[in-house]
Amino acid sequence: MKKGKRYQESAKLVDSTKVYDAKEALEIIEKMPKPKFDQTVELHVKLGVDSKHADQQVRGTVVLPHGTGKTQRVLVFAKGDKAKEAQEAGADFVGAEELVPKIEKENWFDYDVIVATPDMMGVIGRLGKVLGPKGLMPNPKSGTVTMDVKKAISEIKSGKVEYRLDKTNIIHLGFGKLSFGTEKLLENYTTIIEAIIKAKPAAAKGQYIKSISISTTMGPGLYVSEK
Repeated sequence: MKKGKRYQESAKLVDSTKVYDAKEALEIIEKMPKPKFDQTVELHVKLGVDSKHADQQVRGTVVLPHGTGKTQRVLVFAKGDKAKEAQEAGADFVGAEELVPKIEKENWFDYDVIVATPDMMGVIGRLGKVLGPKGLMPNPKSGTVTMDVKKAISEIKSGKVEYRLDKTNIIHLGFGKLSFGTEKLLENYTTIIEAIIKAKPAAAKGQYIKSISISTTMGPGLYVSEK
C-alpha cells in the first residue's frame, strides 16, 4: 500500500537501522510534518513472554504525570450510596441493571472506562460477550472493580491508563498528544516503561523487553532503547 506524502516526508527523518534514546526519538517526531489534528503519540512494547500462559500475563495500570490529553468518559455500575458517590465524583454515567439492555440491544458505547462495585459484577457478567472484546470489562487488577468509586474515577480522569498484552505479546498504548512537547511526553513514557519493567512476571525467562517503538497516529515508528 502506497504511503501518503506526509508519511514519506516523515520517514526521511528516521534511520530504520538505528535504536534511538527516547528523548531523541520524540524530538524527531516533533519535527515531522503534521496533519491538521493533534496526533496521539503511541508506544509499542514487544515482550519476551508468552501471553497464552496465565503466569506470564503482563497487565496493570499507571497514572501518567501529564495525562493522555484525552478526556476519559466513565460509566459506573453501582447502587444506592455508591451510585450517589459516583455522581458526585464526576462519573459521566451511573446505573445498574437498567443499562444491560441499552448496552446489549442498542450498542451503547459512549464511554471509555467502566467502574463497578463488587456487588454489580453478577450484572456485568451478563455483558461479558459484548464488553470483553472491546476491553471494557471491569477488573480488580486494573482498579475498576472497587468499593472506592470516588478514587477510581479521580485516577481515571487524571490520566490513569491500563496496559496489557495482546495476543502477539505486544503492549500498545497512547501516552499523550504531540502538542504536549518532548519533556512532558518523555515523563509519561518513562513512567509507563518503569511500570512495565516492574510488572515482569516471575515466570518470564530470557530477555524481557524485546523491542520498543514509538510513533504518532499516522507516522512511521522509531525504535527506542529501554534506558
